[in-house]
Amino acid sequence: MNTNKSESSIISKILRNSVLILLLIIFISIVYNFRNRQEKTAVALMSDAVASKELSGVFIRDEEVRLYSGSGILSYNVADGGKLGNGTVIAEVYPDDKQIARNREIEKLTKELDILKKIQNPGTIESAQPSTLSASIEESYRSLIYSRDTHDYETLKRDMEDLVVDMSTYQIITKQVSGFNQQITDINSELALLKSESTKPTETIKSPRSAYFVSYCDGYEKELTPDKLDKLTIAEINSIVDRKTDDPQVVGKLIDGYGWYLAGVIDNSRKEYAIGNDVKLRFDSSADTFSAVIKDVRDEGDASKSIIILECDQFNYDLVKHRVEKCEIIKGEYHGLKVPRESIRFAEVTETDPTAPAPTEDGAEPATTTVSYKGVYIMKGEQMTFKKIDVIYEGSDYVLSKVHEEDPSYLSLYDDILIEGVDADD
Repeated sequence: MNTNKSESSIISKILRNSVLILLLIIFISIVYNFRNRQEKTAVALMSDAVASKELSGVFIRDEEVRLYSGSGILSYNVADGGKLGNGTVIAEVYPDDKQIARNREIEKLTKELDILKKIQNPGTIESAQPSTLSASIEESYRSLIYSRDTHDYETLKRDMEDLVVDMSTYQIITKQVSGFNQQITDINSELALLKSESTKPTETIKSPRSAYFVSYCDGYEKELTPDKLDKLTIAEINSIVDRKTDDPQVVGKLIDGYGWYLAGVIDNSRKEYAIGNDVKLRFDSSADTFSAVIKDVRDEGDASKSIIILECDQFNYDLVKHRVEKCEIIKGEYHGLKVPRESIRFAEVTETDPTAPAPTEDGAEPATTTVSYKGVYIMKGEQMTFKKIDVIYEGSDYVLSKVHEEDPSYLSLYDDILIEGVDADD
């Protein structure tokens, strides 16, 4: 009797232990599969991408070198990138640096004198009110900060002068100062002394027409011209360097019009760039982005080394600092759902055929057609579902898919993309 109970107890223990071991195995399997599935999926999230290429760009413009005798010191009246009119004085020549320094001091004092006279103007003082001036001071200060942040230095100078006038006028009408008559007298005396010691320039260089001005030359002005664009070779483009001529007679050069060209060598083996394409240009020397159009794309037998010519009609000081500069050609900026490339599959999808005639008999099924779509499989709970993708950008290991909010057959935001576990033939 005891033997039977003992055997029964052993069997119960074996069965119980077996059940526990089986449950443990099931639990481990569930955890393993869950973790493994987590590693093989990716959530569809919005991402940005830029389709661009970098190259060493060569600036090509209509340029004319301006010379002088080479005797004496040049004093420029126009900054690099400045606009010239017909007859505008570009520079004056003096025997030495002393007169140039004297002229700069005269210009500085004359500007200060003009500001003080504006402050002392009886009409300005009589019409000014403290509350109005306070508001004007705040506005001038805000405008000054904005001009500084946008690098608009011409407007910045005017804003600074306006601020000085407003603050000084406020001091006078609030009796903090009695006026600036003594300062005006002192400046006039100093100006009279400087002018008595000044000498006239030995040469004056003027602009013969409207143009932009740059104060240096590099020797490429006659070689790199728009009429020679179609003859440029890869070897010539690669041989061009950023330099400045040491010719002592050079004043600078005139640049005709806003338009200019950029030449470079790129890899166009995938035919990404074609004549007429609109692109954006971004340079190391400038915070701005410039709109351009591709004028020409050609190769010398190897598309991975293609000459590209871009045309642009935007002009500023940054673009005249160099002959050769690193440049980024931006073909497009994209925003879409990021999809790992390894998750992409093709599947046959049965759809209603929009070209087929509507069924005429009662209860007849609508005509359908089977179409092969590029897409991904997603997990919805334990169900695996195919979703189409609309590729708008291709990266090295991912693509961006356009969002189709009104069509549930396309991949949606936050879908759980299955990366592994689906054969390519599925």
